[in-house]
Amino acid sequence: MVPKDPVMLLSFVNLKLRDYYQDFDMMCEELDLDRDEIVQKLSSIDYHYDETRNQFV
Repeated sequence: MVPKDPVMLLSFVNLKLRDYYQDFDMMCEELDLDRDEIVQKLSSIDYHYDETRNQFV
């Protein structure tokens, strides 16, 4: 279950990226997540995906 709260979502996504996935697209595909929805929610708290770090910063 993916958290709805943006701050909790940030923690969830960054943990998954750090521990299990090489990139954001792969994570979304394998977990069947809506990439745009996650980007929108995290952007609302001023976090954006950094490909080189493989995390939202």
